[in-house]
Amino acid sequence: MDRTPDVIVVSGTERTISARQMRQLYDLVGWWPERTLPHIQAVLARGPTVGAWIADQLVGFARAVSDGYCRAYIEDVMVHPAYRRQGIGHTMMIRLLEELAQIETVSLFCASALLPLYERSGFIGTSQRVMHRQRPDM
Repeated sequence: MDRTPDVIVVSGTERTISARQMRQLYDLVGWWPERTLPHIQAVLARGPTVGAWIADQLVGFARAVSDGYCRAYIEDVMVHPAYRRQGIGHTMMIRLLEELAQIETVSLFCASALLPLYERSGFIGTSQRVMHRQRPDM
């Protein structure tokens, strides 16, 4: 019988996540090919992060952007494709929400297929529209 290796989920302050490890995970999930290692390093230096680890391999990641009191926005929740549907995403959300316990409102947006994952963590849908603005040179 195959056994899934033990997954440990800890905050980025407990275990450092390198830009290279993040780049590898982004590549595995097909996100952000334009992000460079220095850009990823700058993102990792800000806001709370959590990583899911199997030994020395980063298999999951989530982060938040926050003002530290009123609002936080959860971003980049991802799990290595080979380890999905094993509760890693939910465990990361629990750990990240612990990091954000003092925040009044925590928001995120996601694909419809992921609604059950986030509802299990206490999120509810709203009628608000999400809008984005990118720099003109992007």
